[in-house]
Amino acid sequence: MSTTVRLPLRLEQTLAAYCAETRRSKSEVIIEALERRFSEALPDKSAYASAIEAGFIGAFASADESPAATDAAGDFSGDTKSRVKAAVRRKHQRDA
Repeated sequence: MSTTVRLPLRLEQTLAAYCAETRRSKSEVIIEALERRFSEALPDKSAYASAIEAGFIGAFASADESPAATDAAGDFSGDTKSRVKAAVRRKHQRDA
């Protein structure tokens, strides 16, 4: 599959010089750079492991537990919807 990319002149010159220096094609260098970039972006944990860590799995409150028991954020420990909302708010809150 081919893809066309427009590079700024400075970047094109840097890429050409690097390819001449290492005796590699532009395609090889670009493919390697993209593979490296996307392999770093992959999460270290599975979605399941992240959900357990966030407390979304195993957060079921039995009928014997007091509904007044809240966590540090003030959400009911068994109320998954509230826990998810609180987690999203914490993730996207801006530092003032």
